[in-house]
Amino acid sequence: MKITVYLGANEGNDPALKTAVQELGRWIGQSGNALVYGGSRSGLMGLLADSVLAAGGQVTGVEPRFFVEQELQHNGLTELIVTENMAQRKAKMIELGDAFVAFPGGTGTLEEIAEVMSMASLRQLDAPCILYNLNGYYDSLKALLNEMICKGLSSAQRQAGIHFAADLAQIRALLESDKNH
Repeated sequence: MKITVYLGANEGNDPALKTAVQELGRWIGQSGNALVYGGSRSGLMGLLADSVLAAGGQVTGVEPRFFVEQELQHNGLTELIVTENMAQRKAKMIELGDAFVAFPGGTGTLEEIAEVMSMASLRQLDAPCILYNLNGYYDSLKALLNEMICKGLSSAQRQAGIHFAADLAQIRALLESDKNH
């Protein structure tokens, strides 16, 4: 399974992020799954890629040309795909993924997972969409999605493909149950 992970090129200031992203990467590498991510060598993105590679896994990075021109790409990847812009990057990462995980990140992470959430709710994407709700990071987004349902602007049925996972064990369980269906 190719798991597309969205996350930041910053490390953040919570040590739990570094620990959790390395744990996620080790599991992806050891489980025989493959990582698709944004291709950067810095921050949480670099830590994730390095931990997948160190565990013997395959890593595909998808990086827009302007980041490569700034030499932000990770040079040790299994494959690096260079796109012309961010829109092509997002489309390629969705095209390559069998499952999607949003690790805690910034506005770019939110934009990327929002597109996946929308595609899942429109049934344009039949793949698990998982928000890694580490230490409640995505609680406010979960509340917003519930508010959309309460206001009649969305429905539980539409949001059925959107999942929140508190830890790696829950992510693994969601991915395993999806594989068996």
